[in-house]
Amino acid sequence: MSIFQSLIKKEVLHLLRDFRTVTVVLVMPVVLLLLFGFAISTEVNNVKVVAVVEQHTDETKQIIDRFRSNSYFTFEGIVPYREVESVLRKGRADAAVVFRTEDGRLKHQIVVDASNTNMAQTSTAYIENVISQGTAGVPIVTDTLYNPQLKSAYNFVPGIMGMIFILICAMMTSVSIVSEKEAGTMNLLLVSPVRPRTIILGKLVPYFLLSCIILTLVLVLSYTVLGLPFSFSVINVIWVTILYVVLALALGLLISTIASTQVSALLVSGVMFMIPVVLLSGMIFPVENMPLALQWLSCIIPARWYISAMRVLMIQQLPVGYVLTEVLVLSGMTLAVLALAIKKFNAKK
Repeated sequence: MSIFQSLIKKEVLHLLRDFRTVTVVLVMPVVLLLLFGFAISTEVNNVKVVAVVEQHTDETKQIIDRFRSNSYFTFEGIVPYREVESVLRKGRADAAVVFRTEDGRLKHQIVVDASNTNMAQTSTAYIENVISQGTAGVPIVTDTLYNPQLKSAYNFVPGIMGMIFILICAMMTSVSIVSEKEAGTMNLLLVSPVRPRTIILGKLVPYFLLSCIILTLVLVLSYTVLGLPFSFSVINVIWVTILYVVLALALGLLISTIASTQVSALLVSGVMFMIPVVLLSGMIFPVENMPLALQWLSCIIPARWYISAMRVLMIQQLPVGYVLTEVLVLSGMTLAVLALAIKKFNAKK
């Protein structure tokens, strides 16, 4: 057995002995994926609606019947206009639709509880869609591409993948190397005849293999449980993710050259990765809606480019040529971070 293989075996045995950490590392991606895929949703259901009708007509009856039969709404009945504010304040309804007839034409007004902004905007759009169905005039045909059912999971899966691999690869790798420093075993390895790059690769390979296992779990859950569309573009998803994993491993190595204790490594990883990934990568908030300064700042966040590429490859299922910019940026970041990390590691040797 070669020295390199011995180093890999040593690190694998170290991981297997730390059963709790391996369990957390494997279970956490599954929990996060299912949590964001099912529990955390931007979809709005069971919107409680009341109606105010000044004069009943066939048209108002048809609209109210559509509210009753629509699974997104719970119709709470017809109330006088003077009670609308009280009904909304007491939480008996989320929105009220006021129907008035002026000059023989039916007009409507939507009064909505905007204490929850997201629900107010979405429910208003739903209500307007129900009211506009079957109205006179030119029919509007809407085609919803790539995500016809508007499932939140389609949006969250690429973002969760971007966060998971940063956490697993960068944080776990940096802590692993720093723990060797604290124990004094890293100095013993460095003064041995083994080259530093062989030592580093021997420690990184097990985490790379662990990341591949996590990638398999995430893809299986995404395409089966969460129902993402499956196609041969999954091959592109895999190799672009592998590129991102290598970048995350390089970031972990870079952190290990900066931090001297496991606590400081975790703090640096949390500040550098967790907060920017959640807030600036486009995982939850669209980058285009941010101030210009934050848009420029987000360009140095690797997860921004990875998540953007995953949405094109996984959701839109387009060829890799459509994410060429993202791939080139991730490749450049990988080479730059890896070169800097190895240089700083050799300088501390």
